[in-house]
Amino acid sequence: MNSHHHQDIEWDALGAHREREAGLHAPALTQTMDWLRDLLRISGGGHTPVHRVLDIGSGPGVVTCLLARTFPDAEVVAVDRSPDILERVRSRAVAQGMADRVVTQLRELPSEFDSLCSADLIWSRNGVHHIGDQEAALHSLAASLRPGGLLAVAESGLPPRFLPRDIGMGRPGLQARLDAAAEDAFGEMRDQLPGSAGTVEDWPAMLARAGLIPSGTRSFFTDLPSPLGMSAREYLHTHLSRLRDQIGDRLDPEDRATLERLVDSDTCTGILGRPDAFYLTATTVHTARSCRSSV
Repeated sequence: MNSHHHQDIEWDALGAHREREAGLHAPALTQTMDWLRDLLRISGGGHTPVHRVLDIGSGPGVVTCLLARTFPDAEVVAVDRSPDILERVRSRAVAQGMADRVVTQLRELPSEFDSLCSADLIWSRNGVHHIGDQEAALHSLAASLRPGGLLAVAESGLPPRFLPRDIGMGRPGLQARLDAAAEDAFGEMRDQLPGSAGTVEDWPAMLARAGLIPSGTRSFFTDLPSPLGMSAREYLHTHLSRLRDQIGDRLDPEDRATLERLVDSDTCTGILGRPDAFYLTATTVHTARSCRSSV
């Protein structure tokens, strides 16, 4: 969302990776959408009218189209900073017969927050943490909510687990060390963002300080036991390859060598062929309502 390292991103490869990831999470994402629809339910069995939805940092549009399916009377606006990614959104919407209700907006956030349209529901998954001042980002998103609208922010949760502690090569506990190195790299990325501001990441409290009324937090699990299907293995192969490129220099030589063996496509010890690979993760969604009067 922010322009940090914008020029270094291979958008087509990233789009394909995020599509595969969303496919793995499809059941959990469907449960999430059902929960959001229930949160918008009002007394008497009806629902708060949802005429426009914003998908902030939409990626290739998997969730955008899921939002359109969940809220069939709404226009759904995919907001992203990559023209290539937004082209994927449009292609997906056409393929799913939603081209008349799914539109795209090319935006650089946070600099173009003021140009966002208003909405009854705003969804952002792992997008706010790419903005230097997360609290200011939530204030800007809250300002785009219509009276009674709902803001849903998917942040934190649990990092994916996909390897046993002892994988039969290298020192046991590799995944924990990969997580620690990735956490350090993430912290450095946050520190380098323009306008970076530290904050205690108590998301319900942050949403309340943005002038909203917290309306619930839930976690949705994706649990794929071994043996994994090929789509999940290919996703993990890309994930590990990206980790190698991003944090490989933070690992000791033994762990780097083990990581190289995991991304080797030609050996049975690689992630594409291991019978012990699994995939377990949780996405946590924090929600809050606008209490602004429509008068």
